[in-house]
Amino acid sequence: MTQVQFNHALMSLSDKLYYYALSLTSDSEKANDLLQETFLKALTYRDKFESNTNFKAWVYTIMKNTFINDYRRSNKMKTAFDSSVNEYHLNMPNGKGFPSPESRISTNDINQSIQSLEDDYRIPFTMFVEGYKYKEIAETLNLPLGTVKSRIFFTRKKLESLLIEYSPN
Repeated sequence: MTQVQFNHALMSLSDKLYYYALSLTSDSEKANDLLQETFLKALTYRDKFESNTNFKAWVYTIMKNTFINDYRRSNKMKTAFDSSVNEYHLNMPNGKGFPSPESRISTNDINQSIQSLEDDYRIPFTMFVEGYKYKEIAETLNLPLGTVKSRIFFTRKKLESLLIEYSPN
């Protein structure tokens, strides 16, 4: 393919490439930028195109890969690294220094409701909340896996009925 044929083929795809870029970016400015970057890469790497292959697919692949690389690059730049020694403020919810009195009351109510449950339900549920897997709970308590799952499920339902005033509905 000669330089003139290559340029003509590339320019004939301009409108279709723009709509593809628009579908990827959902923004006309970014779509135009992506289109220009795709054209630049296609012209720069013209020697990489093999004759007797699908030119349209080659250019679309360039656009898709450019979009993906730009997306990944922008996500990396959004990641903030804090190298400060003091991590106190990083662990504070919404910049508040202490939990509100309402949250302490609701936490106490939840804990009391959990403690009021029968041991058969309270112990597996507490272990699950602490991070144990179903299988670990079953092995520790010497219970079948299905029994552990159902007890945790029924405990959740029981707590929902006991703590109805905290329901978001």
